[in-house]
Amino acid sequence: MTTPTPPPGLRERKKQATREALREAALRLAVERGPDQVRVEDIAEAAGVSPRTYNNYFASREQAIVSAVTADREARIAAAVAARPAGVRLADAVTEAVVEQYTNTGERAREVLLLITTRTALRDAFLDTTAGIEHPLTEVIAERLGDAGAHTARVLAASVTAAVRIALESWLRPSGATGAAGRSAAGGLVVPSGSLPDQLRGALAPLTPAFDAAEQHTQP
Repeated sequence: MTTPTPPPGLRERKKQATREALREAALRLAVERGPDQVRVEDIAEAAGVSPRTYNNYFASREQAIVSAVTADREARIAAAVAARPAGVRLADAVTEAVVEQYTNTGERAREVLLLITTRTALRDAFLDTTAGIEHPLTEVIAERLGDAGAHTARVLAASVTAAVRIALESWLRPSGATGAAGRSAAGGLVVPSGSLPDQLRGALAPLTPAFDAAEQHTQP
């Protein structure tokens, strides 16, 4: 029987409330003024905290702005994989969880995407959030594979993280860019290229044999 996760304590709830207030303030100010006209001090003041407190949560204004729509996505991906029935192929469970969490977006995500299309720093911060996928996904894959699959789970989760970043880089491509160097050029207008679900599935497809082999190895 699974032991229920205890509810967060008061200290943790306060930290979460502060983090959410900073995210909300960062996105609101960025939309109202434009990202370049927003300072860390402005975000902290709008959230009712000090700049020093802000720095305990975010390393930059771009990170806070992007966090308004990417917050907890890595945990939701892991939870979606865990929620799939045991009979579902692990590769399919991971792929569909990733696609689901990156494409089921609302108005807020569209606002941030509009900002990202014109700001290289925001695009980089958005891409950097993929690193958060690895740890929670490692745990849920390891649970599916059993104790003997702990190392394999970490390798697979790291590979998923890299594949997702590659898919997003390909999708968020500055206008006129034809290669990796062009995609990282500052000042390029981003033109989302093709279908994001297709980009994600295409990037994750080469990992399917590795997932299948890992599952087969753990079968009695």
